[in-house]
Amino acid sequence: MTQTPGSEGRDVGDTPSVAVTGAGGYIGSRVLQIFQRDHPEWELTAIDNGYRSQVQSVGDVEIEHVDIRNRSRLEDALVGADVVVHLAAVSGVDDCDDNADLAYEVNVTGTSNVAWFCRKTGAAMAFPFSMAVLGDPQEFPITADLPRDPMNWYGRTKAISEGDIESFADGAFPAHMFMKSNLYGEHVVEDTVVSKPTVINFFVNRALAGETLTVYEPGTQSRNFVHVKDVARVYLHSTEALLERLAAGETGAETFEVASDEDPSVMAVAEQVQSIAAEETESEPPVELVENPRSAETMVENFAVDTSRIREQLGWKPEFDVESSIRELLAREEHS
Repeated sequence: MTQTPGSEGRDVGDTPSVAVTGAGGYIGSRVLQIFQRDHPEWELTAIDNGYRSQVQSVGDVEIEHVDIRNRSRLEDALVGADVVVHLAAVSGVDDCDDNADLAYEVNVTGTSNVAWFCRKTGAAMAFPFSMAVLGDPQEFPITADLPRDPMNWYGRTKAISEGDIESFADGAFPAHMFMKSNLYGEHVVEDTVVSKPTVINFFVNRALAGETLTVYEPGTQSRNFVHVKDVARVYLHSTEALLERLAAGETGAETFEVASDEDPSVMAVAEQVQSIAAEETESEPPVELVENPRSAETMVENFAVDTSRIREQLGWKPEFDVESSIRELLAREEHS
């Protein structure tokens, strides 16, 4: 973190302008809800190209159809932004493997377009990346200071963008980068349930359908799980802090770990869903180990993450836990 020589900071006034890319997606739509709730004075711009959009508007904010790969169109949409919360991405190992060119164009080129806009205008930037950038971690608890050694294309695209943002932000604008763990849970935008088939959600959906909970071998592999609503709150804390950094004339990228204190094995999660489903739905779905179709993912049996940095510097901590969230998901679906 540095202070730009001779800079007196950016005057954002009483109505900061905040833009969100990927605003119609799993995290972005929740971020917009939180911004509207906690900072109705902010001027919000929401953009998405519709690739994985689940909503077209959030509250009174219409989501504009903009593709971040189109730099001129992107810059026109972001004009006047003080902070850009950049959530647009092709996310997940499978999606990136199946759509490698698209993942490169969006995750690398598109992110560089956003960062270049911030460098030219001095706008702040918030950006998430996956723990997939670490590959097969050898030290625990995990921190963002560990070396980068991604094992799959998803992790590689995020690692490239991480480096790009660090370079673009140096001496030009303040940035927050968030290394986040595995998401779960859902939220509601008006009448739309916004979700994604992540590990825990996948197990819950199969349990509700009376289907087998399939666990990739060996099943002992550990993952850290954090609720989507907790992750969305990160960007509230981040944007508030970035506005302060802008006012102070600070530049450069800061990196934080976003995770919970829960890092069970995948098999343990499946068995937990099985047990709770038996209580809540009176039907106990079977659990089965199946061959792992992925060759490029970590199989470590410990995935503890050190989140002291984000707790101390941004005042964020997770509020949701896996067990109660599974119960809520099962109960809501059962009575819907």
